[in-house]
Amino acid sequence: MSFPKDFVWGSATASYQIEGGYENGERGRTVWDDFCDRPGTILDGSNGSVACDHYHRYKEDVQHIKDIGFGAYRLSIAWARLLPEGTGKINEDGVRFYNNLIDELLEKGITPYITLFHWDLPYELFSKGGWQNPECVEWFAEYTELVAKLYGDRVKHFFTFNEPQCFIGLAHVLGIHAPGNIMSKRSVLTMAHNVLKAHGRSVQVLRALVPGAQIGIAPTSTPACPETNSEADINAAREAYFDVPEQENYMWSVSWWSDPIFFGQYPEAGLKLFEADLPDFKDEDFKLISEPIDFYGQNIYNGYTIKAGANAAYEAVKRPLGFPRTAINWPVVPESLYWGPKFLYERYKKPIFITENGQSGTDFISLDGKIHDTDRIDFTQRYLAELERGIADGTDVKGYFAWSLIDNFEWHSGYTERFGLIHVDYQTQKRTWKDSAHWMKEFLAK
Repeated sequence: MSFPKDFVWGSATASYQIEGGYENGERGRTVWDDFCDRPGTILDGSNGSVACDHYHRYKEDVQHIKDIGFGAYRLSIAWARLLPEGTGKINEDGVRFYNNLIDELLEKGITPYITLFHWDLPYELFSKGGWQNPECVEWFAEYTELVAKLYGDRVKHFFTFNEPQCFIGLAHVLGIHAPGNIMSKRSVLTMAHNVLKAHGRSVQVLRALVPGAQIGIAPTSTPACPETNSEADINAAREAYFDVPEQENYMWSVSWWSDPIFFGQYPEAGLKLFEADLPDFKDEDFKLISEPIDFYGQNIYNGYTIKAGANAAYEAVKRPLGFPRTAINWPVVPESLYWGPKFLYERYKKPIFITENGQSGTDFISLDGKIHDTDRIDFTQRYLAELERGIADGTDVKGYFAWSLIDNFEWHSGYTERFGLIHVDYQTQKRTWKDSAHWMKEFLAK
């Protein structure tokens, strides 16, 4: 495979999933701590209090990043580690931890890409209404300002939010993610709008305080892929991808979360669908939401197939019997990494980073002491081949972050899913490279 010479190769993690460092008081309580304390919410009854103990083992993990050959690392900052109550008093231990982590990365020649929010809302802010409280816009601005002043001298790449479809939709529409309270459609749409405004304020703060800042956002999507290369099927897939259809998690939309950022307005399909429940939006909201950004992150794991139907409608194509799937039961659809970035770049015309891509496997240490995750190697090769094809066809993709560097706490699945290139024994915290890590090292060295 051949990628541009300046292409960014990295791995990604999230604070709550790997850091730990909670039970000794090193960070404030989050909605995920509270959610995990509720019986039956997490598949194996676990939590992220210790997780991968990255808080104490960050030097070892940074060395793994370097040894594999990644030139970049996408990490998230735990808001409650810097500001235990979300605003006000600063936790100096948290300040020191991220200073040390960033310095360690830079010393090893690794460029940090900071995600400001990867789902772990401080519990004190949730108790004040969380994302439903319009004050959250300034709460997030205060937090962004602190991060910018502390680390903006060394960090220049930022993502404001990771997968708002999940921390709003999975949390408040389906109730399977923290804080797990299912809300009315009007309340959910209000929260989503507040998140978008918080994104805009965060962009303003970063622009003002970090010279040379490169800023984006990292939503997720499940791309619609055309059944054939016919113009009709391609147009149908594009229409399906950006539509806002009625579905179980109605927040699972590309255009609802992205059109306001790039076009300064919500998509017509969504306005029609949600008409009876829309909050009162102000014109100045959209000026704030559409503050210019530099790139567009996208987390893509799988996709679905669409064909042109009758009367210019699109139709979903049923998956074949026995279709390939990962351990978490997600379908393997490599072409999603071709069509997703292609359609997104056509519509929004911003350089794209694949901010997450990877697979969960049934990974265990074999008798020879190794982890033979050949399925993950095959998965990665297939997806990267499609990404390479898209770049060759003109899609401006700047980088790829593998999810994940190490096995970790996989939200409501607990520790039952393993997405890492590196195996973690949660009893001993020993890290062991899987075959996929060795493959990635060879791939990056070429």
